[in-house]
Amino acid sequence: MELRFFDDPVLFLDVAADHLAEQPVVSTVVSGVANRIAAEAAEGIAWPEGVPRWFAVVGDGEDIVGAAMRTAPFGSYPAFLLPMPEEAARLLARTLVERDEPMTAANGALPAVQVFCEEMAAHSGGTVRVGQHTRLFELGDLVEPEPVEGRLRPANLDELDLVLSWYDAFMADADEQAGRAPGESPHESLDREAMTRRIEGGRIFVWEDTSGEPVHVTAASQPSYGVSRIGPVFTPREHRGRGIASTAVAQVSKLLRDSGEQACLFTDQANPTSNKIYEALGYRRVVDMANLRVE
Repeated sequence: MELRFFDDPVLFLDVAADHLAEQPVVSTVVSGVANRIAAEAAEGIAWPEGVPRWFAVVGDGEDIVGAAMRTAPFGSYPAFLLPMPEEAARLLARTLVERDEPMTAANGALPAVQVFCEEMAAHSGGTVRVGQHTRLFELGDLVEPEPVEGRLRPANLDELDLVLSWYDAFMADADEQAGRAPGESPHESLDREAMTRRIEGGRIFVWEDTSGEPVHVTAASQPSYGVSRIGPVFTPREHRGRGIASTAVAQVSKLLRDSGEQACLFTDQANPTSNKIYEALGYRRVVDMANLRVE
């Protein structure tokens, strides 16, 4: 079994295209991030100094059986693994140790990420702990909820600070609802330039109430292999309980579907409310994932 690393996302996508396209919903994070980094590099946007970056494929000759990446610009820079055989996950972990790149966190599909982290723990004498269990859903037949007063519209640049604050509040709120300590789930915090690009790209939507006040945000990633990922989805506490999130996600899902894209999203398994909401809209389970730590 052979393991190949790539620094250039374009070369990685050239090699891994067929593998990623075979299950485009499952591969959405890896293919989406690789495409975004490639597009930003073409625009002259520099990679953050000190943040490691690689993409990898593992397989038997030309038969690729798994892919992974290390591009997260937060925490201890965790890796992300797509489904792969246990042998491939162990090979990836051992190779990283051999090149003096031991890792203390990884995210991705189970059981591959569990095997990867256990191999890392065996090297360091540590233990593996679950930071967060997530679940990937894809949209089946959309079930539209009861209508809510107000309307969905693209966010505008005048709302940049508001949307930035909602992005930060999203993860803090997710930790609180799941009973985790504040900051337990490390995540990317967008700067003003990155948020500006996303708003200008027309993939961030707000729900405004009948007075014109924005009261909710739902975002969607740029499509990769025809799949777009919805999230974050956030409603400030004082506006909850009115069905805004369900209606906004349903309308964004419909926009994506009508443009020929397949919609998917992740949920926190520790938050039964969000899982129930999305399943009621017609989202169906695809694969379970986890954010694991080696301590």
